[in-house]
Amino acid sequence: MNNNQHFTEADWKLFRKKIAVWQEAYMEKLVREYMDLLSEDGNPADKFWALEKRIKKDKQKTGVIVDMRRSMMIQNILQLLGEGAITLDDLDGFSEELRE
Repeated sequence: MNNNQHFTEADWKLFRKKIAVWQEAYMEKLVREYMDLLSEDGNPADKFWALEKRIKKDKQKTGVIVDMRRSMMIQNILQLLGEGAITLDDLDGFSEELRE
């Protein structure tokens, strides 16, 4: 079954409109987490390497970088939900078919 059968053209347009906002909010959350990590007591080198490892992992997430092919939209939304970048409430405005 083709992914395009699970959403409408309006869903695709809405996704393109919202993705940048979702990503900015997610990256803001990540930056706050990085600041918390750096503010902890401990060895500066340990904090540096912990941050480097975390950023390397985080920059692979859909909340940071997304494959904007139409065929990837459903997978992208599922990954954003799984990463905590968005919630089901963020899908308000999308078709009932997509939200299911």
